[in-house]
Amino acid sequence: MTRRASRPVFIGPVQIGGGAPVVVQSMCNTDTRQVGPTLDQIERLTLAGCEVARLAVPDMKAVAAFREIKAESPLPLIADIHFNHRLALAALKAGADAIRINPGNLGGVEKTRLVVAACRQQGVPLRLGVNAGSLEADLLEKYGSPSAEALAASALRWVRQFEDWGYRDFKISLKSSDVLVTVAAYRELARLTDYPLHLGVTEAGGLIAGTVKSALGIGMLLAEGIGDTIRVSLTRDPVEEVRVAYEILRALHLRERGVELISCPTCGRCRIDLFSLAEEAERRLLPITVPLKVAIMGCVVNGPGEAREADVGIAGGARMGLLFKKGLAVRKVRERELLTALLCEVAALTGEAVALPEEKNPGK
Repeated sequence: MTRRASRPVFIGPVQIGGGAPVVVQSMCNTDTRQVGPTLDQIERLTLAGCEVARLAVPDMKAVAAFREIKAESPLPLIADIHFNHRLALAALKAGADAIRINPGNLGGVEKTRLVVAACRQQGVPLRLGVNAGSLEADLLEKYGSPSAEALAASALRWVRQFEDWGYRDFKISLKSSDVLVTVAAYRELARLTDYPLHLGVTEAGGLIAGTVKSALGIGMLLAEGIGDTIRVSLTRDPVEEVRVAYEILRALHLRERGVELISCPTCGRCRIDLFSLAEEAERRLLPITVPLKVAIMGCVVNGPGEAREADVGIAGGARMGLLFKKGLAVRKVRERELLTALLCEVAALTGEAVALPEEKNPGK
C-alpha cells in the first residue's frame, strides 16, 4: 500500500512520520506519582514492544515524579496534560520528550500559545489532540454535533494557529469513540495537511469491544496509507494494547514482531483440550521477538495442511499428535508432550529462550 507522505517528528530518538515504520504507543494506567509501579509498567511495556509511553500529569506532584521516572525510563515519555497549562510548562522542565495537549480544554488561545512557545524554544514536539468531548462551542453550534467535519475543522483551526506562531513540530490526533466518525475525520485531515497523524479510537471499551473497534478504525485508515503512530485504547492492562497494536500491523503487513499464532476453532474431530493448550502456548511465547508463524491445530486430519505456511506447529490426536514444519510432519509426539515439543522447536528456530512447562508424572 502507498503511505501518505508526512513530515517527520522525533519523540526522543523515535521518528514518527517521514516514511518511518508505524510507531506503537501506549499509556500507563498507574498513578504517575507512584514512581516504582510506573517504572515497572514501563518496563513491561518495553518488553512487549511499546516504543513510546505516555503518562498522565494531573498535578505538580506528578511532575516531580515524572522527572524521576524519566531518568530511569527505557522509553521516550510524553506528558499528558489537560486543563492546566502550567503543568505542561513544568513537565517540559522535568524532561518530557513530548507534550500532549488538547487546546479545547487548556484554557484558551493565550495559555496554549505559552505552551507552544516553550516547546518551540526547547525543541520539544507536541501532540495536538482534538477530542469529541471538548470541541469548541462555536464548532458544536455550527455542525450540530461532534461530527467528523467538526473534529477536522477544530484540528485545522489549531494547525493554522500553530503555524502562525512559527511552530510545526507536532503531530495530530482526532479522537472519537465512534469508529466511522473517527475514520471520516482522519480522512479529511489527511487530505488537507501533511503533519504526522496519531491514530486511535478513544474509549473503545474492554478487550473484545475495544479490539474490534480499534482494529476496524485504525485498520481501515492504515490500509488506506493514513497514519504514522497508533495507540490501541483498551480498558485493560496496557500491555494488551501493545499486543493488539502489533496484531493490527501484522495483519496489514506493515510490521512484524514476535509470534503469530494460528489456531483452529475446533470441531467434533478434536480430542484434546486445545483451548488450554493454545492459551498456555500463547502465554509462554509472548517474550519471543523474532517474527515467527506458529500453528496449533486440533486434529491431524487437516491440521498440517491448513497451516501449511506456518514455520512450525502441532496437531493434536488421540494420545498422539504431530509436530510439523511448513505443512510437513516431522515426528509423532505424545499428547502430554506436545506443548514442550512446540516450545523447544520455537526456541531452536529463534535462538530465544522459552519457559518450558514442568514435566508431569516424571518417569511414567
